Amino acid sequence: MNRTRTSIVDIARAAGVSKSTVSLVLQGSPLVNEKTREKVNALISDLGYVYNRGAANLRQAKSKIVGIVVNDLTNSFFAELAVGMDMVVQSAGYVQFLAHSGESVDRQREVIASMRENGIAGLILSPARGTQANDIKPLADSGIPVVVVVRNLPGAKVSTLLSDNYAGAKAAVRHLIGLGHRRIAFMGGFLDTAVFADRVRGYRDALTEAGIPPNGDFIIHSAPSRAGGVAVVERMMVFAERPTAGLCFNDAVAFGVCDGLRANNIEPGKGFGVIGFDDVIEAKTAVPALTTVSVDPQGMGQRAAQLLLKQINAGQIDQESIVTSVRLVVRQSCGTPVKQPEEMA
Repeated sequence: MNRTRTSIVDIARAAGVSKSTVSLVLQGSPLVNEKTREKVNALISDLGYVYNRGAANLRQAKSKIVGIVVNDLTNSFFAELAVGMDMVVQSAGYVQFLAHSGESVDRQREVIASMRENGIAGLILSPARGTQANDIKPLADSGIPVVVVVRNLPGAKVSTLLSDNYAGAKAAVRHLIGLGHRRIAFMGGFLDTAVFADRVRGYRDALTEAGIPPNGDFIIHSAPSRAGGVAVVERMMVFAERPTAGLCFNDAVAFGVCDGLRANNIEPGKGFGVIGFDDVIEAKTAVPALTTVSVDPQGMGQRAAQLLLKQINAGQIDQESIVTSVRLVVRQSCGTPVKQPEEMA
């Protein structure tokens, strides 16, 4: 045999195992039993591992790439989330392979397949709408650590990192009730996501606890975007009895709601109370400054990356389910108590 052409295929043939098994041995994967590992390593030595330098380099490259797939990079929440991940990934000596699914399960499948071909050491995924547990089963089966963030993926045997959507929504609505509001809307978001369901549940429960019957017409869904927020206001304006305040699905919707209110000569924070969800960087500098439920997207991204690297370094997949706490950050957009005279700014 020409030793300069020794390859993984040669080693697999000599060992009587598959090429993928040899690859797993080279990666130090715990999925290979000890007897097979010893046999493959012995043959690698006999055939001259030094001449398989390309495979060694490829293995090293694989171990230093982390895949990150998010569902909507046009939303600054996900951009900040990715920045947080990148901070941890880079400091640990890894390279971030970032992709945007645009809420397409097909696109998500394609980018994950591409990442696998490029040898990712692990994956952080914020799933596109409609993602099923089986969509990431091949990754888990192959021993690649996966951390699912933001949206839950029931049935997937992977680690998850979510924010406390229920508690955040409940705190926001309680605050609006405390300001004297009784007609409170829930504005924006896709109906078919668990995040929407959790936040609406918190919204409903806060109203019910205050003795305010939830009004189904006041739950106005739309795309979770700035344009979606504008659309929500247009639908709200035709109501015979309009809400006086609203909890928005996220900050992007809240910014759009503010735009839509102004287009109808209603000043956010004065003529209508607005609360967002996320606390993106722009929330603090918006006019009026946006009251919002702070999820700390960069911090969440950092925690997701730390959770993934922990599994990569351990060489095994230990499922962890983490729900991060949130807090209401009160600024100007929710206004002052509605029963008090408005003060001049």
